[in-house]
Amino acid sequence: MTHQVSQVTDDLLTIADWQRYIASALHGADVYFGHGAVDGWEEGLLLLSEVTALTFDELHAHRDCRLTFEEKSQLAALVARRIRDKVPAAYLVHKSWFAGLPFYVDERVLIPRSPIAELIEQEFQPWLMHTPDHILDLCTGSGCIAIACAYAFPDAIVDAVDISSDALAVARMNIEEHGLSDRVEAIESDGFNGLQDRRYDLIVTNPPYVDAEDMDDLPPEYHHEPKLGLSAGNDGLDLVRKILRDAPEHMNDGGILICEVGNSMVHMQALWPDVPFVWLSFERGGDGVFAINKEQLEQHAGHFADGA
Repeated sequence: MTHQVSQVTDDLLTIADWQRYIASALHGADVYFGHGAVDGWEEGLLLLSEVTALTFDELHAHRDCRLTFEEKSQLAALVARRIRDKVPAAYLVHKSWFAGLPFYVDERVLIPRSPIAELIEQEFQPWLMHTPDHILDLCTGSGCIAIACAYAFPDAIVDAVDISSDALAVARMNIEEHGLSDRVEAIESDGFNGLQDRRYDLIVTNPPYVDAEDMDDLPPEYHHEPKLGLSAGNDGLDLVRKILRDAPEHMNDGGILICEVGNSMVHMQALWPDVPFVWLSFERGGDGVFAINKEQLEQHAGHFADGA
């Protein structure tokens, strides 16, 4: 299927025309979905929203309105690049949505897509025993988890931590854009190393967890994302081991750790069958996220002390 501007701009007139066309073009091409959009229809909405400056609801309400030639030309070019270069739509328009909130993204950070968004919207119930005063988002990337937590808990102080200065530059942009600079601080740190004596009621982390086998099999779209945010050794647990070992020293009594490990959950279950990880389920799909409290981590510290 070719996507020259001259072939599509004359025939496709309305928002609805382009929505259908983009979905069909993407579904008929060798592209991979999963970077904040489940299919070509959702990616089409993202592209249309950016080009027209309309919200998703406004696009639906005005689906019979015609697009200008300039808008159609922009859309045709975006679709062509999406198919040719396998660039995820979120990178094409530098925008992604997480927990109902918009975020700037580029190739310095992973595209937000964690099922942890659902937990944030539910205020981490029933796992949290009390409203958290201090929250840590470890491996923050774009800052989406930290910022969403700040919205969910308007009195909390949130630390957004990452080893990547490039990622933190994006996180700071998003923190400022959401007007949260007074409560969300971006901190450069290798794990907990730069956090000294800071303590938290809630630690949320979506660390790198892709194992070597899965890294070799990733679709091209993933190769636009920073490898530092994906790759985590042979079993995907290089950083998770350190988190499990070091987290208790930075947790207040009754504190909770929420961690996403994706497919590497199978390695965790094999390595530590006696550790009481609670594997969470999600109404909107997703798995590989566990909850565990400070006391449980301390009780099983011997499993993690040597990084085994």
